[in-house]
Amino acid sequence: MLITYDVNTETVAGRKRLRQVARVCQNYGQRVQNSVFECVLDAGQLLLVKDKLINLIDSGTDSLRFYSLGNSYKSKVEHHGAKPGFDVTDLLIV
Repeated sequence: MLITYDVNTETVAGRKRLRQVARVCQNYGQRVQNSVFECVLDAGQLLLVKDKLINLIDSGTDSLRFYSLGNSYKSKVEHHGAKPGFDVTDLLIV
């Protein structure tokens, strides 16, 4: 699962939401770009993460996207440039 978000940070509340959204994503996956996380989740974890994130954002100013890459996700991800790739199934230390 690829989780992306855009949180409006023009207010103090927005900056707080941004930190909260990032913290939730870090608990379930690996940051690959500033607002992009790769996560390996079962169906229950996905429902939990979605619920947490949807309840954190302001749907009038923020957005969330969930991209399901499926079981063969490794063949669907191509990386170039800085920050070397990694195996998202490796041990995640939080």
